Amino acid sequence: MKTKSILWILRKLTKMSKRKDTFIALDFELATGVRNSVCSIGIAVFKKGKLVNEYYSLVKPPKNEYHWGNSRVHKIKSKHTKNSPTFKEIYPEVKEILQGCNLMVAHNEGFDRDVLEKVMTHYGLDYSELNLPNPWEDTVTIFQEKGTESAKLTNLCKEYNIDIKPHNALEDARACGLLYLLR
Repeated sequence: MKTKSILWILRKLTKMSKRKDTFIALDFELATGVRNSVCSIGIAVFKKGKLVNEYYSLVKPPKNEYHWGNSRVHKIKSKHTKNSPTFKEIYPEVKEILQGCNLMVAHNEGFDRDVLEKVMTHYGLDYSELNLPNPWEDTVTIFQEKGTESAKLTNLCKEYNIDIKPHNALEDARACGLLYLLR
């Protein structure tokens, strides 16, 4: 009986280690300092260490209001999202991609996870139905623990030769995923 238990545990550990290269990386850009003010979302899906799917959408934030400081960073303004769908309108697509994912990755995971929870709450959506892990893997923490001089996404991308247009949600999600594979 103990032999079966040990074999079962070894198989389980082997499967878990293989799953580290199958994950979803997620990034949001916000219109204001309020965490439900999503103006763009980027999702990069990795399976067996390869980028297999991407999702990007501009999102009309509540009242389509922007803070100039946020727009200065990501270059998205109300004129860009006035005809874009709200998060509630894109949620069925987002849900289809994210639901039940065993491994989520973000650069500063606490921020992106909180944004997802807050925007879903704002629109009366149930975050728990996504059945996502808590916490997610955090590339900031991973690279800080490796002793990198700066865990800023643009600096890490420069250090590891990853092309990126910073503060574009899809580019950031993709870069985050590629960095996670280098951990």
